[in-house]
Amino acid sequence: MLRRTVPRAFSSATSSLRGLPLDGTTINENVKSAKYAVRGNVLERSMELQRRMAAGEKLPFDTIVPCNIGNPHACLQSPLSFHREVLSLCISPTLASDHPHVFKKDVVERAKAYTAGLGGGVGAYTNSQGIPAVREEIAAFIAERDGHPARADHIYLTNGASEGVRILLTCLLRSGGLHDGLLTPIPQYPLYSASLTLLGGTLVPYLLSEGGNWGVEMDNLRESLATARAKGVEVRGIAVINPGNPTGNILAEEQIKDIIEMAVEEKLVVIADEVYQSNIWKKDASFSSFKKVACDMGYTGAEGDERLQLVSFHSTSKGYYGECGLRGGYMEVHGIGAEVRAELYKLSSLSLCSNTIGQLATGIMINPPKKGDPSYETFTKERDDILSSLERRSIMVHTALNDLEGVTCNRADGALYAFPRIRLSDKAKKAAEAKGVPADEFYCLEILDQSGIVLVPGSGFGQEDGTLHFRTTFLPAEATMHETLKNLARAHEKFMDEHRD
Repeated sequence: MLRRTVPRAFSSATSSLRGLPLDGTTINENVKSAKYAVRGNVLERSMELQRRMAAGEKLPFDTIVPCNIGNPHACLQSPLSFHREVLSLCISPTLASDHPHVFKKDVVERAKAYTAGLGGGVGAYTNSQGIPAVREEIAAFIAERDGHPARADHIYLTNGASEGVRILLTCLLRSGGLHDGLLTPIPQYPLYSASLTLLGGTLVPYLLSEGGNWGVEMDNLRESLATARAKGVEVRGIAVINPGNPTGNILAEEQIKDIIEMAVEEKLVVIADEVYQSNIWKKDASFSSFKKVACDMGYTGAEGDERLQLVSFHSTSKGYYGECGLRGGYMEVHGIGAEVRAELYKLSSLSLCSNTIGQLATGIMINPPKKGDPSYETFTKERDDILSSLERRSIMVHTALNDLEGVTCNRADGALYAFPRIRLSDKAKKAAEAKGVPADEFYCLEILDQSGIVLVPGSGFGQEDGTLHFRTTFLPAEATMHETLKNLARAHEKFMDEHRD
């Protein structure tokens, strides 16, 4: 019989030690420090109000309007027929034979093609990097979009783009007190600040120019990099959100070229968050991916060419699909060597694989019905109806915001949000200070209590010192948008009247 023995000296030295319970004092401090504003205090307050209404309490409004997060289906956007029908047949293949006249031929053929490559169906694990057939579809989509080749073995399917960002940052940010950092736009999507905090990285802010329609100013970017390095931060990369969240700006190709040249010169990994690439509202604007511009510049990312290291992200959650809950997305690596790609695969393997429904949804997103397919006309009508309605709503929201006292708002050229600047009185700021909350959060809480509209304070995204903002989506249904904006205007007027100096 084997017996495990403990060295006597070690045993006596540790005999008085005991394990620690998991509580608020022993939890990882990085977890406590991480903040995610889009699901912060204002949302918690809205859930409390929802419970009170359900209990029969009379409030100044009849419903909670969730303008805090880009969640289209929660705001009654309809799913696309082709996408959902293919998924239905992948989940329940017998539906096609049980109902032979319900599903169009291209729906049935796509579902059969997917299930043939799944082995055990959608309930089985897939390759940790993702279903090979879907990765091939994505590579074809990227090649057609950019005019440059893409490789399926450089694509990783993930549970939404957010998981891909976390996997990449886990590889990028080293531990052991090395003070690694990431250039991050301000304002930014809080995924980046929260992930940096969790991983022990340093957020290196670079301010977007509100007066320049939230564009990137290269002098400011270089100054931020130099300042961080002077403080001992090893800046490993730069995050770029294009189109912007929360700002709605679209980067022109010349700006993208400038960022790429700086990244090559300074040895920075470019993290290109491109999940809003189908949400373009400005008539004379178009989306250009970082991958396209890089290849146009000669940074092909061929094996052994690591002059530019770029990782791009896309998701099923935005665009005209809005399938947030399916958690589909991918990342493509460019100029990243085989050794690092193997480590990315290992990290993906820790979750075994991303969910199969999300993987299939990603394939359908980037490979929708083509002209001549039975589902094409229905698909194009549904897509165009959604996009045209979103564009109208973006105009409605920005017009209404600029009509509010003390509010100015740049027009969103893309994405799903407005990020207006608000100017609050000293009285309002003192009231916020008395409650122990930032002034923009105080404003959002007061608007919520009066209107039921859930906004996100600008402080959760970062903002230039001395300024205050909030973020709102323009996702509420078009039929109710006018009433929502009237309610916002009434609540805003009441707030301003009650807090005049």
